[in-house]
Amino acid sequence: MNRRYTLEVRQQMAWPWQALILTVSLILGLLISGAILVWAGVPAGELLNEFVFLTLFDAQSLKAVLFQASPLIMVGLAGCLAFRAKFWNLGLEGQMIFGAIGATAITMWEIGSPAMRLPLMIIAAMVCGLLWSVAPVLLRLKLQVNEIVSTLMLNYIAINFLLHLMYGAWKDPKDAFPYSPKYESFELLPDLANGLSLSIPIAIGTALLVLWFVGISRGGLYLRFVDKSPQVARAVGVPVARTILLAVLFSGALAGLAGLMVAAGQEGRLTHSFYVGYGFSGILIAFLARNNPIAATCAALLIATLFVAGRSLQVFYQIPFAMVQLIQAVLVICVASSDFFIRHRIRRVQVGD
Repeated sequence: MNRRYTLEVRQQMAWPWQALILTVSLILGLLISGAILVWAGVPAGELLNEFVFLTLFDAQSLKAVLFQASPLIMVGLAGCLAFRAKFWNLGLEGQMIFGAIGATAITMWEIGSPAMRLPLMIIAAMVCGLLWSVAPVLLRLKLQVNEIVSTLMLNYIAINFLLHLMYGAWKDPKDAFPYSPKYESFELLPDLANGLSLSIPIAIGTALLVLWFVGISRGGLYLRFVDKSPQVARAVGVPVARTILLAVLFSGALAGLAGLMVAAGQEGRLTHSFYVGYGFSGILIAFLARNNPIAATCAALLIATLFVAGRSLQVFYQIPFAMVQLIQAVLVICVASSDFFIRHRIRRVQVGD
């Protein structure tokens, strides 16, 4: 009897085994990333110190991680919602940009009283992010236009419109730099106890809201049907188009809110490059989390830790920020590879001579 190996598609894998495979792939990605950093000049003995002890066990660094994690959680949740609906929303950066533009318009035109200014900015950011996601989802639903192309192209339109404002009508008259006038103190996301920003509880509350939506609500049940098979969902009476539309609009609103968090929580004004890196990070977070809101929150904390530790490496070891982005890419490749082992198995069979 001869033996040979065949590749088979798995019908189902228990979630503990899936978690184990994902964990191993993530550890492998971190080990490869560590090797890259050592090759770039970071002493091997300092990696654990830089990424764990000096980042997570130092009070100021931990606050910086939480501060950085807030908008990352929002874009990660935005990616999770859209991807669950089988809508590959690569326009998170464009939706962030228009969310921040909408919030800044409230400040520039001084709409509302000082007490109402920040709530109006939050509403404007979500509405503008939502509106920027309308065109690609309607193009997909009505004309079957590939959303990967449409969302990416809309990113470029949003970026150039932002540059038009920053170098034109909204440019700060006091400086020659491409950013808007500073927000007033009542237009900024305030700090809470111990210097923690309001953006942190907003992000956590939003994660719980998304968890309720995908786990308990009727819309979440429809979304699970669409995620498994849109054709079967349509056959059993699920309103597929309406479910996709709702998920994508919700996704755009969350991305717009992330834009506000960066502009009003970190920058203190609208700048020409506040959005850089967040779109890719949102896709990475959703991918690492396999579209699970709680896992997306944890993944956002991991990416925020990489960001904060990466800045420290830039200062002390002259490591370029592109190296941090390379680490993110390595993690994506490793997690993507793990999906192959979750969905397939190698089986040994015996065949006659």
